Amino acid sequence: MLYTRPGCHLCDDARRVVEAECARAGVGFDEVDVDGDETLRARYGDDVPVVLVDGAVTGFWRISPDVLRGALA
Repeated sequence: MLYTRPGCHLCDDARRVVEAECARAGVGFDEVDVDGDETLRARYGDDVPVVLVDGAVTGFWRISPDVLRGALA
């Protein structure tokens, strides 16, 4: 799961990392705009982008391909 918001350059960077690592692992991902849901906006606020794998936060702000790759393994 990738939590983002429009106009966020870190979100754009994270999307590229998530797309590449998910493709490498052969899995899909969902992307959610936190600004579309008040609960998510309150929970993640300024921490976007946030990446969760199996419900656990794997990273936020700058997403490490190596960390994400390990979480997807």
